[in-house]
Amino acid sequence: MSRVGRAPIKLPKGVDVKIAGSDVTVKGPMGELARTFPADIEIKLEDGTLSCTRPSDQKEHRALHGLTRALLNNMVVGVTEGFKKELQISGVGFKAEAKKRGVLLNVGYSHPVMVVTPAGVKAEVTGPTTILVSGTDKEIVGQVAATIRSVRKPEPYKGKGIMYTGERIHRKAGKTGK
Repeated sequence: MSRVGRAPIKLPKGVDVKIAGSDVTVKGPMGELARTFPADIEIKLEDGTLSCTRPSDQKEHRALHGLTRALLNNMVVGVTEGFKKELQISGVGFKAEAKKRGVLLNVGYSHPVMVVTPAGVKAEVTGPTTILVSGTDKEIVGQVAATIRSVRKPEPYKGKGIMYTGERIHRKAGKTGK
């Protein structure tokens, strides 16, 4: 049986879960998340813990079992603590500026680039070269951070661009002169 799918999810205080068939809604101090799960996987709420069970050991059911449990856990963690991704900008003259609907990036193009953030995700500019993306939905927070990074991916020769904090850029040697 799946080690991930088998583990129960303990609900912290202040978290309310409603299960209606394959639709699950999780409410917590930071917000509310709803998701539809595969109908084959059974989700149960008993004594403040969520558990998932699969109907058989078919390959598809084994894959969905761990996935369902991981997505449920991410929903619970999201409404209690939230998720964060931090990005660093490196390069001469590269900077970020917070706007009402997103982040304005000046990263070496002839024009500034505006990245609009969806509802439920907050992009803060904590310093001129640091961006903090936070929200309750792990998937959307990761997607917004990836979109911001894709504006100017770090290049391997000088390391200029937008990268995740702690990301290691594989550096290449440049041309050798005579």
